[in-house]
Parts: sequence; C-alpha cells; structure tokens
Amino acid sequence: MSEESAGEKTLEPTEKKKREAAEKGNVLRSREVASAAAVGTGIFVLGQVSGWVFDGMDQVAKASFRFDRASLEALEPGRLFKLAGSLLLPPLLVIGACVMVMTLAAQLLLGGEGRFVIKNLEPKGTRINPLSGMKRILGIQGLIELGKSILKLVLMGLLAAYWAYHNLPVILGLGRGSLEVQIAFALQALVTLIGLLVIGLIIIAMVDFPLQQFQRNKKLKMSHQDMKDETKQAEGSGEMKSARRQRQRDLARGGVASAMKDAQFVVVNPLHFAVALTYDPQLAPAPVVLAKGRGETALAMREIAAEEGLPVLEYPGLARALYFTTQANQMVREELYIAIASLVAFVLSLKRGARPKLPDIEVPQELRFDGDGRPENVSPKQA
Repeated sequence: MSEESAGEKTLEPTEKKKREAAEKGNVLRSREVASAAAVGTGIFVLGQVSGWVFDGMDQVAKASFRFDRASLEALEPGRLFKLAGSLLLPPLLVIGACVMVMTLAAQLLLGGEGRFVIKNLEPKGTRINPLSGMKRILGIQGLIELGKSILKLVLMGLLAAYWAYHNLPVILGLGRGSLEVQIAFALQALVTLIGLLVIGLIIIAMVDFPLQQFQRNKKLKMSHQDMKDETKQAEGSGEMKSARRQRQRDLARGGVASAMKDAQFVVVNPLHFAVALTYDPQLAPAPVVLAKGRGETALAMREIAAEEGLPVLEYPGLARALYFTTQANQMVREELYIAIASLVAFVLSLKRGARPKLPDIEVPQELRFDGDGRPENVSPKQA
C-alpha cells in the first residue's frame, strides 16, 4: 500500500471516532428536522388548546369592540391589555413550552448520538471573523445551504398559494358573518395553513437529514493510518502488549511452577495447550497429570520445562485429549495408557543418552477434540 493511499480518507469512521467527535461538539444536527418538529408540535398543541384560545380571543374581541356609554366614560386601555394577557398568555406559554421541549428533544436525540455540549457555548473568534464567514458563505457548504433555502422557499410558496386559492374567497367574505364565526374560521384557517407548512417542512427534513448524515460522515472519514493509530491506542504499543503478556505469564508461572517440579515431560499442542506428566509406579499405577494449561499458562509451562530441562513433546491430539479428559493430580484415562507408555519409554531412553525416534502414537477416536473441546470426527495418526 502506497503512502498516498494509506493517507487517503476513504474508510468509514469507527464508533470511537464518532463518539470523540460528538464529545467535541461535532454532532449530527439538522435545522430542518428541528423546524419540522417545532412547528408540528406547535400546530398539534394548538389544536388541543384551540377551544381555550378561541374563548380567550372571543372575550378579548368583545371587550375591545364594546362602545357603549359606560365603556367610553371609563376608558381604560391598560385593562384590555391585562385582559388579553390573562386570557391568551397561558395557552401561548403552554404551546411555547411544548415547542421548546420538542425542539431540544429532536436535536438531542437525533441519530442516537445528540448531546448538549457546553463547549459549543464558548465564544469562538471564527464565528465573528468576516473572512471565515465569507468562506462559509462562498464555500461548498454555503452553496448547499443556499440551494436548500431556495427549494424551501419555492415549496413553502407553492403550499401557501394552494392554501390561499382555497381559502381566500371565504376570507374576503368574513366581514358579513358574526364575530364568533369569523374568529372560528380564522383559527381554523391558521391551523390549516400551518398544517400545510408542516407537511412541507417534513418533506424538507426528510431530504436534509440524510444529507447532514452524509456530510458529517464524510468529514469523519478515516485513512488506513488513522485506523492503525486508533487500533494502537486501543491495544497499546508493542512494548505495552509484550509487558502485559509477560505479567500474565508470570502469574501463570506462579500457579504451575511448583506442580511441575516432579514432572518428567510435557506434552504440548504446540503453543495453545500444555500438560505436564510423570510416572512413578510407587505412587500411582498409571501416569499422572501434574499440571495443565492453555494460552499464557501453556507458554509459561513451556518456559519452565526449558529451564528445568524437561522434554517438550509436540503431540497436538494427545495434548488436547489429556487437557479435556484429565484434571491436575489425576491419573490419565485408561484409553491413553499405551500412548503415554510410549512417551515414558522415549523419555527414559533420552535420559540414558540414547537418541530414539519419536514414537508414533494414536489417540482413540472418542478422545479426539478440537481446540474448543468439541469431539472430532477425523482419525489421522498423531505424529
């Protein structure tokens, strides 16, 4: 792989990369989704409290257009404002609170990773820098936002024209109806208009959300070198991993070192499993497993065997059979007597200074296992 391709950011960002970006304030945001959620919530809540709003508007209108003698003699403009505030402000506050909560929820829950980041509230010189502002406006992102604004304006204009075409004749004739009818129709027309605009906002949000996902994902793309660096950070450097393995091996040595003092030989597979055995007819009528281990423990046992000068015999099938069928300080299975006897004879010949050939042994079919302890169906001889 060339250095150029290694540095080219073509790989999808990892979850760690996304999480770190979100912690720095680079989270998935869509103003169009927030607008659709806010306006949609507003129109829904307005529909629920429309009776409350209608009653308030009706009372304010009647009080405002009362021109009897008592009203003219005791003219109090402030009283109308107080009346309007007491009747209309509560439902408006309810609508505003619901809109605010939904707007925050839409942004914080967007894409499952939204969050409130205090760092975003810190003042940044780039936000008021004219050059940075011009770069944002004239850049690719600025052109995309301009195109979105134009499309939004066209769509909203078409929806408003459609609404006006069907409601304008009735609106022009409202003066001939009663006050209650006029207020009711005005409220209904407002809800209908906002409902159409909500549909437009939802359409825009459905286009904007995947676009924002694509743009953010593009900014967070990683190169092969970024992947390597992240993996190195997650796993640690080679020296750290080596030191960690050594610590694990030291712990493993402490557990098997004493048990292997009386061992005559070790059967391995060749790195994953290790079983230390001995045969003393005065102690037991059959060979005994003194210690066994896998992984780091197996490596530690090999190291101890090398230090003690014990023969290390690589018989993968036999090592697995001993590991999965026998516990420490337990005699081997009767089916393995012949195989272990061949190895004992081989080890004794080595001690006498001979150079015998490694014996060919066969593990019984029912004692053949894979690395996970599952029975095997193959039947090759174990060399």
